[in-house]
Amino acid sequence: MAASSNSSLSGSSVSSDAEEYQPPIWKSYLYQLQQEAPRPKRIICPQEVENRPKYYGREFHGIISREQADEILAGVEGAYILRESQRQPGCYTLALRFGNQTLNYRLFYDGKHFVGEKRFESIHDLVTDGLITLYIETKASEYIAKMTKNPIYEHIGYATLLREKVSRRLSRTKTESRKASVTSEENTPVEKITSLVRRAALTQNDNHFNYEKAHNFKVYTFRGPHWCEYCANFMWGLIAQGVRCSGLKSEGLYRVSGFTEHIEDVKMAFDRDGDKADISANLYPDINIIAGALKLYFRDLPIPVITYETYSKFMEAAKISNPDERLEAVHEVLMLLPAAHYETLRYLMIHLKKVTLNEKENFMNSENLGIVFGPTLMRPPEDSTLTTLNDMRYQKLIVQILIENEDVLF
Repeated sequence: MAASSNSSLSGSSVSSDAEEYQPPIWKSYLYQLQQEAPRPKRIICPQEVENRPKYYGREFHGIISREQADEILAGVEGAYILRESQRQPGCYTLALRFGNQTLNYRLFYDGKHFVGEKRFESIHDLVTDGLITLYIETKASEYIAKMTKNPIYEHIGYATLLREKVSRRLSRTKTESRKASVTSEENTPVEKITSLVRRAALTQNDNHFNYEKAHNFKVYTFRGPHWCEYCANFMWGLIAQGVRCSGLKSEGLYRVSGFTEHIEDVKMAFDRDGDKADISANLYPDINIIAGALKLYFRDLPIPVITYETYSKFMEAAKISNPDERLEAVHEVLMLLPAAHYETLRYLMIHLKKVTLNEKENFMNSENLGIVFGPTLMRPPEDSTLTTLNDMRYQKLIVQILIENEDVLF
């Protein structure tokens, strides 16, 4: 999900109803303005400046006044230099020529260069982005103002109405029915489900409900020219051109690793505070940190979610070549899981199914998630590297089957 954030603009890129979605007609006006924006011209100091900061180049002119900077840049649109303040030694300024005047910006460096919220690898990129923004906001101020007041952003952007299917069965009823499907109270076999197709048909009458799901929008740098997929306007600038939801639509969700130390912080927070642990987006803006913590939790369980006792039976089921028979076999083994393991697995599969529904944005289908979660949710009873390697494709297949058929199997 992407939206322009320039000039405080933010919006959703996806219609709440896929059937009503109409491909937008991309608006080229802002793109054309970006192409017309002045190009940066670095004015090099003719002599070497002593005590020049190592992260600045020959565009640094040392301690000079605003008037001197204006003389150096006069008449050259897009020209820029760096200078040290006469009034505040140790403070640095970007002097930039735009609109027939010299603009001065306090310049900072913390590993990257910045004058505002955006941070850049080089001064050249900072100036390029600045000139684009200045030019567009000068030439298209009224156009941008209309964009920000567009009523479409009142109901699309930070919240969207989603439909979710839920089961009417109470957990108690489900637990009792799962137990009864294996044996009766007299320990005599009872009829088992012979067709999961029939079971699937029964779920079609499940209740539905609507709920409001908040997005987790974060500033995002899009590669190459990018248009807002909802309002169809060009998103100008070199970096941080807009915002994108960093939830289920995050590219490589569960595959991309978060920072290890941050994941450990989340783990320690749960160990210390339990369900009161703060894992909000304000504290951990990278969704991969939370995803990594969840995977770590499952890996560290002394007994895997798919227990040692059922592991071999799942492996046997995965090796059945007939898809229908394999699905039946997987279902039968699921019935053998302890209640807590079954419910945890069910809840996780419902979530992972939602992840696959956003495959177009996150590139995570059921097979990819199977590769990630197979060895996370199950492992052989014996600590054998050879067995683990031989079983990996079957572990992946089991998780893939569980995700694709979660509405039937659980």
